[in-house]
Amino acid sequence: MRGMEHYTIATVAEQSPDFRRVLWTGKHTQLVIMTIPPDGEIGEEVHEVDQILTFVSGTAKAIVSGQERNVAQGDLVVVPAGRKHNFINTGPNPLVLYTVYGPAEHADGAVHKTKEEADRLEEEGKDEPPQS
Repeated sequence: MRGMEHYTIATVAEQSPDFRRVLWTGKHTQLVIMTIPPDGEIGEEVHEVDQILTFVSGTAKAIVSGQERNVAQGDLVVVPAGRKHNFINTGPNPLVLYTVYGPAEHADGAVHKTKEEADRLEEEGKDEPPQS
């Protein structure tokens, strides 16, 4: 394992066309970048892990535990484990963000080009996080 990972995170996130791409998985956390197309969404979900989302570009409606808020570039939203949430792209451009899960939520190195692919792999049990 290398001693340091370094990303110019906004640039890396902006350059990824994929719905979801796992950049790094550690023992206690995971770094993931996401690109949500116009009129797209992450999809309503509940995780058993904490999630921190930081928005790089675009605009969205954040819905966490029934509370709604508009979010944009530079905003950060914390979703505690067990909370129902969704993020819906409300702008004409892709919504780009990075998220940190604690602990990991997805398979190490996973790349999901579309939401449909991500949903299918999750349903098939092919997007499981590493076991500690």
